[in-house]
Amino acid sequence: MLGKVNHVAIAVPDLSAAVESYRSTLGASVTEPQALPEHGVTVVFVTLPNTKVELLEPLGEASPISAFLEKNPAGGMHHICYEVEDIIAARDRLRQAGARILGDGNPKIGAHGKPVLFLHPKDFHGTLIELEEV
Repeated sequence: MLGKVNHVAIAVPDLSAAVESYRSTLGASVTEPQALPEHGVTVVFVTLPNTKVELLEPLGEASPISAFLEKNPAGGMHHICYEVEDIIAARDRLRQAGARILGDGNPKIGAHGKPVLFLHPKDFHGTLIELEEV
């Protein structure tokens, strides 16, 4: 069911500072910031030869990233995103296996303009998993 790792997401308290670190210190190519109000975040992507790193900061006080940063003020790994060919088939298979889909269970459009779902971290050994249809 799982395809390749699409990206690893890191929550940061200051997106501009994180972008500067990745560009200046690591010499990375970083996209322009993109606000995603439906997800409550602003994101950039660090482009790597084999995958991407997503840096995300809260967009507004109701952002789910705000709670994460309260527990981890310096930031940290937030989730890992795997690609799937058919997100509805993946969702249905996961539900049958007893996994919990976050939100209402329906895919939302993610930062790449493709449908995404998030899986409850308690079902996956403490790791929040995002699935993105390719």
